[in-house]
Amino acid sequence: MKKLLLLIAALLCAMNLQAKGDLHLFSVENKSGAITPETIKKTLIANGFSVDLNSNMNGPFTKQFKETTFSIFTLMTIHHKALTPELVNTYPQAGVFTPMGVGIYQAKNESTLHVSILTSEAQEKILGIQTPLLKSIESDLIKALKIALPNAKVTLSEDSLKESRELVTLYELELDGEEWQDVTDNLEMVFEADFAPYGFIIAASMDLNAELVASGNSNFDFYMTYSICKLPVIYTVAKSRPEASAFAPCTTMLYKKKDEDKVVMGFPAVYNWMSSAKVEDKASHDELMKAQNDFESVLKNITE
Repeated sequence: MKKLLLLIAALLCAMNLQAKGDLHLFSVENKSGAITPETIKKTLIANGFSVDLNSNMNGPFTKQFKETTFSIFTLMTIHHKALTPELVNTYPQAGVFTPMGVGIYQAKNESTLHVSILTSEAQEKILGIQTPLLKSIESDLIKALKIALPNAKVTLSEDSLKESRELVTLYELELDGEEWQDVTDNLEMVFEADFAPYGFIIAASMDLNAELVASGNSNFDFYMTYSICKLPVIYTVAKSRPEASAFAPCTTMLYKKKDEDKVVMGFPAVYNWMSSAKVEDKASHDELMKAQNDFESVLKNITE
């Protein structure tokens, strides 16, 4: 009997070790309203991060849907100024998290402010890599957020849902002898024009290659990232799973490596929202799948 009990205990410990959520969730008392996205932004900048987007979504929610249930709902995107160049040079696909999302939200009927970010393990799973660089970025981000959110409770989200589909959607455009400058210039011009009819908004863009060059090393001729969102998706998902805001806006990468004769485009698939944030209600599922299909349509049109 003793051996059986020990075996059961060991199995339970193993299950607990495996059952780790994909999101770090911070919760802090904010009845006074002293903690704001702006105070969080200042702390992140002071601790080695670049804040690339700091977008208050309550205005767009109220304008388009005539209501919001949040006193604070902000989508922030950031990247680590010191470690990003090495990460992207080593793992080009890491551009889909450059910048990465930070969800900040507080419902009207509560005094607690929440912050949601992806764990390094979740990023590794999505990117298909393992690197201490992501863990170092995660460690620095958690330290900075603990400064910005004094006495915050930090937990992991529920265990993620299993997902067999590709977590990063990729498209490639062979240059076939064309000058890469001509191709990328054309892609940049059609990018916003092609996304707009589907209801997507390019909230921000970043010349990532300029940062790599400034760091003293770039493996790329060209590297841009775009923060792209679709308001009905964010609004609908936020009703049941506001922590999924860690995935919004979606970062889309567009790059050409120096030693390759092709341009690569990619973004984190909406399957990550469903899996990591356990988005299961029909309304959110439908909006996410429509966004995935529309996004793919745009990139297919560009690369054909």
